[in-house]
Amino acid sequence: MRRHLVPAAFTAVAAAALLSVSPAHALTGGASAGNVLTYGGAAGSAVAVGDTLTASLAPGASATIRTTAGGSTGITCSTSAFTAKVSTNPAAPGSATESLTAHTFGGCTTNILGATGVQSFTVDTLPLTTTATSAGALTVAGPIQTTVKLTTALGPTTCVYTGPSLSGTTSNTGNTITFTNQAFTKKTGPASCPSTGYFSAVYGPVKDTSKTGSPSVWVN
Repeated sequence: MRRHLVPAAFTAVAAAALLSVSPAHALTGGASAGNVLTYGGAAGSAVAVGDTLTASLAPGASATIRTTAGGSTGITCSTSAFTAKVSTNPAAPGSATESLTAHTFGGCTTNILGATGVQSFTVDTLPLTTTATSAGALTVAGPIQTTVKLTTALGPTTCVYTGPSLSGTTSNTGNTITFTNQAFTKKTGPASCPSTGYFSAVYGPVKDTSKTGSPSVWVN
């Protein structure tokens, strides 16, 4: 039986202005700790509006795009990173917003029969708005579109996928962001491009590269 590749559409994070978040009450017993986004700790200094936030895949993690949720067939990327700019950072508890301006993928391989390589995996709809809440939720608002170009036994193949948004979970332990089985649907492409795809990845630590030493970012 022929197996197909499912390149998923997503924006890390992502990846996103994608931020490391955990509920303030889990750290402070219910007390508000300054602004939603801080550096130097949960009760540290406020991240300034306009600051640049970045993150790569967490140590030992990879970005995967699978043909089924939780499956093993698809694409695995060994590198991925995002860049985001802080738009708002109110007092905690609350929601901070960021503009995801770049999201990249590299070192991608596939185990799909008939596909011999991944030429590129790009996010087409940047910038995207990301919201990080004190409750630990992270949302990347869409629509989100990605294009995956594959090398196959029959020649190059281009698959375009879209999704309405991305939902992630975040933690101040390691300052990480986790996306799990985020589903997208095919917009254009030949029959060899399956109808859906599922994206998973862990990013972190998220850092404020506008500050000296690029400290990790916390959400309260």
